[in-house]
Amino acid sequence: MALTRAAQAGPVGPQGAAPAGRGAWTATWLLLAFMLVNFADKAVLGLAGPEIMKEFGLDRQEFGAAQAAFFALFSLSALAVSFLTRAVRTSVLLLLMGLVWSVAQLPMLFAAAGFGTLVATRVLLGFAEGPAAPVATHHVHGWFEQRQRALPTAVLMVGAATGVAVAAPALGAVISHFGWRWAFGAVGLAGLLWAAAWAVKGVEGPWAPRVGRRAGAVEVGSGGAEVPLRSVFLSGTFVTAALGSFAAYWVMSVELTWLPDYLKTVDGWSLQQAGAAVGGGAVANGVVLLAHGLLARRAALRGTGRRLPEGAGAGLLLVASSGAVTVFATVGVPGIKVPMMFGPMALALVMITAAQTAVARVAPPAQRGVVLGVLVAVFALAGVVSPLVLGRIVDSATTAAAGYRDGWLVTAGLLLGTGLLASVFMRPEKDARRLGVPGTPGRDSATRGDSADALPDGA
Repeated sequence: MALTRAAQAGPVGPQGAAPAGRGAWTATWLLLAFMLVNFADKAVLGLAGPEIMKEFGLDRQEFGAAQAAFFALFSLSALAVSFLTRAVRTSVLLLLMGLVWSVAQLPMLFAAAGFGTLVATRVLLGFAEGPAAPVATHHVHGWFEQRQRALPTAVLMVGAATGVAVAAPALGAVISHFGWRWAFGAVGLAGLLWAAAWAVKGVEGPWAPRVGRRAGAVEVGSGGAEVPLRSVFLSGTFVTAALGSFAAYWVMSVELTWLPDYLKTVDGWSLQQAGAAVGGGAVANGVVLLAHGLLARRAALRGTGRRLPEGAGAGLLLVASSGAVTVFATVGVPGIKVPMMFGPMALALVMITAAQTAVARVAPPAQRGVVLGVLVAVFALAGVVSPLVLGRIVDSATTAAAGYRDGWLVTAGLLLGTGLLASVFMRPEKDARRLGVPGTPGRDSATRGDSADALPDGA
């Protein structure tokens, strides 16, 4: 196995590492595939939902509970494993996660596996996948200096969107031809293939902090300083980034769980049509995220100034997404309603990318994995709450159409409130200066050469 550190000899840091090149982008593309499989795992239950509810005799609230089971240990494991990043290499952690979540899917292939097995395997799957995003982001940030991180972080989120785009039509076809159980088998086998590739190619980057007994060593150019985690978590940047990404993840979770059923039940679409729509919306999500990352990289390399206060752009995109969700919920004209899925509603997801780069900015490298893990632990709670809330709202309404309308409007209100807060209080550079985080412009950026001051708004 090639699970070795890329910079074994000597200290690591921006002054002793080559610029981001082939190795950095190899790691990024592999982790894009990692996130693709990760979100295909999440999407499979929503896509197979109508058939599962029919076979097991479940109502929507019971099915929502099964989906929420995925998140029962999700936040806990994200938090726990984030602390392990200080003792275990991220390359090893990523391999273990890929193996566990793949194996967790396979029991549903057997006809004897019932609803109890489904819930148990979703809990195990959520436990294994909870740390995926923070550990993958922490790993890829080890390959790029601060000002270059917006694009690779966006690429990871594109992998998440692409996972749904690929999974929706592909798994829809598997379900139609081979039954819903084989959809679980397919994503399990895909995960095992990824783990085999990562075992050969997964290595640490030159900007990765030291782990284990060497974790306390002073990193070249980093100042070696740490800050009180309490101060980081109570900063305006972390609090509003967590709230904003909670709202964005709420939208993602609602779409994964309930959009196929909504399109079938309310709009009368077939499974194949619903799968194609969900897949098309996911492609649009990926385009939005990639465009944001490319614009952020371009602005960083050119050193162009901001037109808005840092952090305001991502918050305002949540507000715009709130308007799109409102239109989607209340307008019955397909020519107006359906296009909302293909771009406008996806604007909320930019907050998840922006939140990760923002909180990484207010944390020193050695503490970055912990802070990212706590961020994910907070916003992933939306994955527990949203399926239950939407399921209860729909089942309690006089009709499914009225229930879904009310559920979408609750989602729009959440986006609006958190977007306004983030647009005012998410200020990573200001909080980094206040906390004394190494690399803060005006403090030590002249020696590091990786100031984030050129980052575009929200990046």
